[in-house]
Amino acid sequence: MKKLFHTLAIMVLGLVVQNPAKAEAITITDIAGRDVTVNVPIRRAVLGEGRQLYIIAALDRENPTARIVGWRKDLIEADPATYQAYLAKFPAFGDIPVFEGLEQSLIDIETTIAQKPDIVFLNLETKRAVEEAAYIEKLGALDIPVVYVDFRNSPEINTEPSIRLFGKLFGREERAEEFVAFRAAEIAKVTDRLADAKPERPKVFIDRAGGFYEDCCHSFGNSNFGAMVELAGGANIAKDFIPGTFGQINAEQVIVSNPAHVIVTSAMWDVYVPGGNWVPVGPGADPKQVIEKLKFYPTRPAYLGIQAQKTKAFQAVWHQFYNSPYQFVAIQQMAKWFHPDLFADLDPDETFKQLHDRFLPIDYQPGYFGTLSN
Repeated sequence: MKKLFHTLAIMVLGLVVQNPAKAEAITITDIAGRDVTVNVPIRRAVLGEGRQLYIIAALDRENPTARIVGWRKDLIEADPATYQAYLAKFPAFGDIPVFEGLEQSLIDIETTIAQKPDIVFLNLETKRAVEEAAYIEKLGALDIPVVYVDFRNSPEINTEPSIRLFGKLFGREERAEEFVAFRAAEIAKVTDRLADAKPERPKVFIDRAGGFYEDCCHSFGNSNFGAMVELAGGANIAKDFIPGTFGQINAEQVIVSNPAHVIVTSAMWDVYVPGGNWVPVGPGADPKQVIEKLKFYPTRPAYLGIQAQKTKAFQAVWHQFYNSPYQFVAIQQMAKWFHPDLFADLDPDETFKQLHDRFLPIDYQPGYFGTLSN
């Protein structure tokens, strides 16, 4: 009798494995405030931004390629070291169909439809272009839902809701909540201490995408890296001159504002600007090369005579923090630069390593920061 029950149990288990539970239709509200009906858990996703892998890998750690059937080429081109680390561990990444374009670009709708996805994730900033091209209607006619997420336009507001959206749609809600809690606790290590100590805030200018743009002075307003500076205990000088997330101010305004720190957001951009003045911060970066490339920035006319130039307070930060759920690591590092005594015990590299060890399938490689000052 026991043998019979054992045999039946194996047969039932086999049926369950061979016939996974039928997808359930749920209605979610995306970051654009749209109600969207999706069959969950999703099994075939097209990513309008390849760097959405940063959160997907944390949710599908065992095999992050399993549900990606198409993606934009930005991760491959803008963050080649991370892509190569994932490709080495999961060769199937090399077989995923890709399409061209930057953040605001439309997806390749033909490539998308050909993959027969059951969801398309788009960045919030593409919304206007998508509406003008009627992509929602075209994909909807084929029962392909579109969901907007945002790690770039207003990440200080939309990162946690976006993580939770991915968690719900991937059937990994508990995992998503673990990530959200880890992120919040690491930010609190900075904000709680600042709230108690109330130190004077140094003036900071963010040189956005240094080396990608050769002209000056691209920066951030009151969102994204601008908000990160404020959370880290700095005063972002561009917030009064740039009304949105991204913008540009003139060199004379930077000189008049006299920032105590200049933070250059940059990355390995050889694909985009061969031989440019970008600083190659990122996973596995050579510290000596980072410093050598960073030495160009104090020579820019916008920084001549400012306080940061006198003290060599020029710092480089991995640009991709602006478009990922890992912003809290940058917040910790900036807090150490702005208030070294207050945050002497904080170790952003260790924080990022813990994130990799707990959530990601690839090993941590340092190299995300550099500074000219000691």
